[in-house]
Order: sequence, then C-alpha cells, then structure tokens
Amino acid sequence: MPGNAGTEQTTTVIIGTGLSGLAVAAELCRRGVDSIVVDGLDLLGAAQPANTASLQRCDAADSVTLRERNEILRHLRNYTASHDVDVRHTIRAVQLTMVGGASTPASAQQWEVHTPTGILVADHIVLTRCAHSQLRRMINDFGITVGRNLTAAMRSIGIYLVGVGELITPSPKEVLRQAKTVGQAISARVHPEAAGIPGTGSFAALPC
Repeated sequence: MPGNAGTEQTTTVIIGTGLSGLAVAAELCRRGVDSIVVDGLDLLGAAQPANTASLQRCDAADSVTLRERNEILRHLRNYTASHDVDVRHTIRAVQLTMVGGASTPASAQQWEVHTPTGILVADHIVLTRCAHSQLRRMINDFGITVGRNLTAAMRSIGIYLVGVGELITPSPKEVLRQAKTVGQAISARVHPEAAGIPGTGSFAALPC
C-alpha cells in the first residue's frame, strides 16, 4: 500500500465494493483489463460531499430477490478473490481530479483518484450507487455540459455508471447487465483489436 505521496497507475478505478463494483471488476478481469476497487467516494467534484451509499432503496426487494442478490455477491467475492482482483475494502476516494481538463480528447483523458494512502491514476472511472443529482453537480464542476443523457455525458470524459438509478436501486439482473455493458465498452477502448470478441464467461448469465 503506498504512502501519502504514493502514485499507482491502473486502467480502471471502480468506486464501490458492493455488487455493482465487484460485477464490473469481474467482467474486466475476464477481459484482461486491470482495475483497482475502492470502498466508496466521500467527495464528488469540487467540494461536493457525498457518499456512494446514499441512494436509498425504494423498491422494497422481496426475500427471493435478496437471496439471489446475496448468492450473486458471494460468487463475485469468490471470483475476485481467486483471481487476485485488487479490492480495497478499507480505502475510500476523497477526491477526483481530471488530468488535462475537459478539453482533453476522451482517448487521452486520465483521472487521479485521491485516497488517504495515495493517488490512483486511471484512464476510466466506474461509479456505483450515486444519485443522479450528485452526478450532475459533479460533471458541472468539471465544466461539462449535461444534456438529457447523463450517462453519455459521463462516458464522454471516461466515467461509467453501474447500479445507479434515479430513485430505485436496479435489480441484480439489471446490475449484471450494466456491468457487462460497461466491461465491454472499457475493454473495447483498451483492446480495440479485440472489440466484439466476448470475454470468457459472464455473470450476466446467472439467473436473477
């Protein structure tokens, strides 16, 4: 683990160690894309306090859905552990910094994810469990104009969303679908020569 002045380079930083974060990490691992997963985000953009667990569940999931969610989470934890995916349960991001500014082409865009133990430099960021209002404030702070399509605006600067809903937390099946889509998108940028070639298996095939 680096000290306060330590800097680490990775392809993707995933913020959130729950179902959404681990699903993306596993998808990227299967596609040969490295990532670091941190527990959460305490600061969004320019001094916008937020917590990635702040989105409340409004769908009152039934016991069957909860059992399925827990079973999928167990599989993901086993997979990430057995494949040495870098999951840092006790580390939280405290600041996101866009390297080069909003005028930098998306292909060259990089991010600095500041943590109490150092800085993670990455080409892509995956956010989980953030409210849309928080995300809009953050992207405005980075000088990006947000139209109707928040997801597209975020992707234009290398930020991907998984498990993020307006009011209702997505179902486990929807989270896995989003994770697969984001995994494919990031992999296509990292390995353009292999675009369209599926990874080796996918949790999106699990029953939900």
